[in-house]
Formats: sequence, structure tokens, C-alpha cells
Amino acid sequence: MTLKNNILGLFSILFFTVSIGFSQDKTVPVFENGEAQPVQGFTNSNDWIRHDLWVETTFDTDKDGKPDRMHVAVTRPKQTETEDLKLPIIYVTSPYFAGVADDLPGVMWDVQHELGEIGKERVHPEVKRRGKRPIISNSHIRKWVPRGYIVVHSSSPGTGLSDGAPTIGGPNEALAPKAVIDWLCGRAKGYTERNGNEEVKAFWSTGKVGMTGTSYNGTLPLAAATTGVKGLEAIIPIAPNTSSYHYYRSNGLVRSPGGYLGEDIDVLYDFVHSGDEEKRAGNNKRIRDTEMKNGIDRQTGDLNDFWDNRDYLNQMAPMKAALLMSHGFNDWNVMPEHSNRIYQKAKEMGLPTQLYYHQNGHGGPPPMTMMNRWFTHYLHGIDNGVENDKQVWIVRENDKMDQPTAYDAYPNPDAEDVTLYLNKGGNTSGTLTTKQNKKQKTETLVDDFNISAKEHAQTTNSKNRLLYTTPKLKTPLHISGESKITVSLSSSKAAANLSIALVSLPYTDDAKVITDNIITRGWADPQNHKSLRESEPLQPGKFYEVSFNLQPDDQIIRAGQQIGLIIFSSDKEFTLHPKPGTKLTIDLDKTRLTLPVVGGEKALETAINTSN
Repeated sequence: MTLKNNILGLFSILFFTVSIGFSQDKTVPVFENGEAQPVQGFTNSNDWIRHDLWVETTFDTDKDGKPDRMHVAVTRPKQTETEDLKLPIIYVTSPYFAGVADDLPGVMWDVQHELGEIGKERVHPEVKRRGKRPIISNSHIRKWVPRGYIVVHSSSPGTGLSDGAPTIGGPNEALAPKAVIDWLCGRAKGYTERNGNEEVKAFWSTGKVGMTGTSYNGTLPLAAATTGVKGLEAIIPIAPNTSSYHYYRSNGLVRSPGGYLGEDIDVLYDFVHSGDEEKRAGNNKRIRDTEMKNGIDRQTGDLNDFWDNRDYLNQMAPMKAALLMSHGFNDWNVMPEHSNRIYQKAKEMGLPTQLYYHQNGHGGPPPMTMMNRWFTHYLHGIDNGVENDKQVWIVRENDKMDQPTAYDAYPNPDAEDVTLYLNKGGNTSGTLTTKQNKKQKTETLVDDFNISAKEHAQTTNSKNRLLYTTPKLKTPLHISGESKITVSLSSSKAAANLSIALVSLPYTDDAKVITDNIITRGWADPQNHKSLRESEPLQPGKFYEVSFNLQPDDQIIRAGQQIGLIIFSSDKEFTLHPKPGTKLTIDLDKTRLTLPVVGGEKALETAINTSN
């Protein structure tokens, strides 16, 4: 009996031990088809652990004698506490989380003045900070925490409860997320309080970090990546502003971002400066009223070191993070060149790179499956083959955003430059031809900022613009890349705006097809025809040759449309508004448009063949 009881007891203990083992299986991420899946144990938000802290940086931009500390919020599954689970991080940082300034009258620069002058002093609003601890933001949490990630948010320098000063592209805006990543990897210190000494460790971090965000929030992942910080494995910037100069200037011209006429870098500074009220006056004096005032140069629009230092293309050498970018071809706020220029450089550097372009405006992330595969591979280490996927994904006209078409590269490898020449008649409608007909001589337009690009396209006769069109397309025409324009012009004044719009005609108010109306556009200052860094006054009557690229595009323009080139001076929606009356004379024989046509000249000739 004793032996029997001992054996039964042994089996009971063994069964209990096995049962306990099964009941205590750890909750872990699950992957299917190369993507992280929602896991039941991670999905209950009531079980998530949420806390905040301050990470110490290596800089002191509010000049209080102490290293600035960044306010950081963490959201993680309870298993990181109860089961010793370590997970990778999706990190989002922003200057917007604590609120922004009101759009008061006079906040923007006055644009109605002569070129070379500066508008009247603008209004400087104050931000009323909002938000409560420990929550900085709820963005991205429900998307990623259930899939086995920890989500981290931080407020940028000089915003929210973070120390420091906003600089709008200055070094501290790259070093701040670097410090947070260093903390996530055990290389920097975090504290429970803004001014305290009790440390916080990221014991739940695997040391693998991915970043994403849209617009300014998409700029900062790129900023962090340019530091080469170890642990930042992958970034997904969406519509990022990659150069403050390209955002607020265009080929030497003072040009506003679309929808924000009169905005400049100091306006954005005021807009986001939600940090410590006691530090704001000092920050304003050092950053806005000294560094920015001395650097932005609204009189000439020239490129200088102030702007060059805020261009992330110039800072990419240390970058190691895998890059998936997203942008809209019809984003006239942060224009598509911002992503294209970084994509081209990353490709040249041999970085893992993919590009997702769509036909809409500002924002628009890649499909969830693309983002999921990207982070699954580079953060969880799952071999899903994403690095072997096609490099470029473009949403074709009227397709759904989650159904892009794959291409080997951007521009389309089959695109070839085709040059079109101008033939007289531009005040009504001249023609664009692939063969140059010489002795077209000159045509003149008179500047009037009151007339929009849309109105220039729709009017049949105007002294205020020149319009040149192709014949109606017999077959669809695929354009992929950056169109180029060379304009030979003289001006009646020492300074003039130059604006270009490439349009699909007829230009309709109720366009239902994405390729109707604006195809692409561009702006330049003829005073910078030699150099972006040195403008020179135009001699009235003297001709100057101005060459520049239009915004990148990839469109299939439908049959039955005409491609129209509009040359005009001031752009109502984007440029300064000098008094109407400046005359621009265009030498048609020395002016040309180059289109990146898929299939080259043969495809274009087929599309515009008038012999049928």
C-alpha cells in the first residue's frame, strides 16, 4: 500500500507539474505570412502598462545649465512585467502632442509686397499647453501593441513637458530621439521626474526600435536615422519634410507651402512652442529672434548655411536604418520631392529601401501589410523576404490605396526624357511639338497675382499667362519622374516670380479622374539663374536662361486629354504678391520642356499622332 501510494503521489506531482507548465506558457508574438498578428493576451487595453519618464540628452538648448530632458511615455503589454517578456519598440515623436498655437489673424507673413522687400511684423501667438501625464499620445497604440510591440511616444525639445527649445530642423531635433533610443538600448539615463534623480530602466526592450509618423512626425524618424544611432533598425516616414529650404523656398524664390500662404520657419516655431512658459522668452530671443531672423532671408530667398544645416539629405552618411517612405504625388504642402530626394540617396548608399507613392494629397501611410512586413522583419527578425520585394509601389489612378502596383524603381526604368518645344500663340493656346520650329521669336505675359493657376488654365485668352498644348492624346501616356523646364526670359523689373504649371486639359471643376487638372508644377527666381546662393538683380530687357525641375510625378494621363504648359509669374496660392504689371518676355526659340515619358519619344509620338 505504501509503495502504491508513493507511485500515485509521484504521478500526481508529475501531472500537477506538467499542468502548471502548460498553464504558465508565456504569451509571445505570433506571425503568419510574414506579418505580426494580434495576440489575445496583448489586446486588452486594461492590461496595458502605461507610464512616463524623462530621458536625459546631451544638449542644453534652453540654456539653464542642465542637459535637456525629453518627456517620454511608454505603453506595453502586462507580460513585459509579469512574464519577463522583452519586445521591440515602435517609437513616435512629435512637436504637436501638447497642442499648437491658434491661427490668429496676422500670424502668417504678409505676402502682398514687392519682391526684395519684407512684410510687416507679424503676430506671435502663445501655445496653451494641453495633455496630462502619463499619456502623451494614443497614436499607433491600438495598431501595434496587440501585435507584440511596445509603443513609445516623446515630445520634441521645447514642446509639452520636454525641456529645451524648438529649432525646426536644428541638431537637437535629431539628437532628442537619438537619446530616447539610447535609453531604450541601455545607453542613456531615464528618470521618473523631470528634475528628479530616480532612474528608470527599459528592462522590457529588446533594443530593436522602429519609428514612423506623418508630416513633421515623419521628418523626425529620418532626423534620428541620420545620427546613425545603434538600435534604430527601420523607419517609415510618411510625407516627411526633409529640407526646410525646399519646404519654404523654391529655386531661390520665397514660396509658401500649399494651404499656408505666408508661413515661414519662424511661424512654425511659434506654432509648436508649447514648452515651459518660463523658458519661452529666452528661447524666443535666441532661436526665433536671432538665429531664425538672421538666417531665413525673406528678401532674396537665397540658399545659405542656415537652410543647408536643416537639410537631412546633407546628413545621411551615418544612416543605417532600413527605409520605407510614403508620399502623395498631389501633396502641395510637403511636396513629393521631399521623399524622392531621400529615396534616391538611400538607394545610392545601398540601404534597404522601399518607396510607396499614391495619387492623393498630404499624408497617407503605406498599406498596413507593407508596414507590418517591414517592422516584422527588421524588428522581430522574421525572415519574410521583405528585403527582396519590389522597391517601388505606386497606387495607380483610381485604384485603392491598399492595391499599389509594383515597380523595380522610381522613376520607372522605362522612362526616357523627351523634349518638347514651344510654338507661338501662348496668349490663347500655342502648341508643344517634339520638333523645333525656329523663328518663333518672343511672347509676353503681364503679372497679376489675383489670377490662380486654375483660372489661367481655364481661360481661352489672356495677357497674363502663356499656354502651350499638345494635341489630344490618342492613347494614354505614362509620365514617371521629374519634368524639367528651361525658360529664356526678360523682365521689365529687377525682380520677378516665375511659376510653371503642367496641366491636363480640359481643366474641369468637378474632375473625377485623378490625372485631370494639375499634373505637376514648379517655381523659381530668375535672379538665381546662376546660383541658388547668390541672386543678382535682373537688367530690364536682358534675357536670362532659367532651368529647374518640376515636382516628381507618376501619372497615366488618359486618352482624350491634352498636356498643357502654363508659364506665368506670381502664383496666387504659393508666391509673394507684388503689384500687378511686371512684364515677362519669353524667347520661344530658347525655351523647352522635358517630360519623362515611359516608352520615350515613340510612346509620345504614338499618343499625339495627328495623322489618324
